[in-house]
Amino acid sequence: MLQHLINLFFPKSCAGCHSLLLSEENVICTLCRHEIPLTHHHTMENNEVVQKFYGRIPLEFGSSLFYFHKKGIVQEMMHKLKYKGHEEISEMIGHWYAEELKHLAQIRAIDYIIPVPLHKRRLRERGYNQVEGFGKALSENLGIPYEDRVLYRKVYTKTQTKKNLLGRTEIGETIFDVTFTENHHGKHFLLIDDVITTGSTLEVCSRALLKIPDAKISIVCMAMSHS
Repeated sequence: MLQHLINLFFPKSCAGCHSLLLSEENVICTLCRHEIPLTHHHTMENNEVVQKFYGRIPLEFGSSLFYFHKKGIVQEMMHKLKYKGHEEISEMIGHWYAEELKHLAQIRAIDYIIPVPLHKRRLRERGYNQVEGFGKALSENLGIPYEDRVLYRKVYTKTQTKKNLLGRTEIGETIFDVTFTENHHGKHFLLIDDVITTGSTLEVCSRALLKIPDAKISIVCMAMSHS
């Protein structure tokens, strides 16, 4: 009853198209949910995520749920998630993707879910890590521990949007590191992020995790940039 009253006076709008949500809809409306471009990566062994990191890092499994297009529904969702405080978007996507991933043998072999970390200063500025809800929803549904203390960001940096791939990678090699114990040796880590563009951040995070003896890396993201 209380939630119905709240919705009456403070109606929620769709994170994709801004239309008012019906009582049975969550975060995005039914129309947007059906129009969001899905990758179906998890059904393909040699998908675009796997191909992107071929020769860069030894990847056990890779996938993303959505395609990210400029001025599309996914871009609108990601903007609200990262810059407008809509953390619920992250959690919703995590629950959605977990339903697609939970029957995969590659996923059942994973030991820890690891988010791409924010620097403490960035975390204070934004107030949250935009992939935390995604990771915790995956953890809840897949029964895999969420671990945000192994991988950390040493250096605060401004956006790398205008840097090329080489420049991003060279800088990235110096800003991520890991802290681990013998319990982490030989483990399979699922590295998660919001949007894959060049893949440079995920690459350098993976290289940091591979400092752990006999570590294995998989990558799952909410979306992948697509022309």
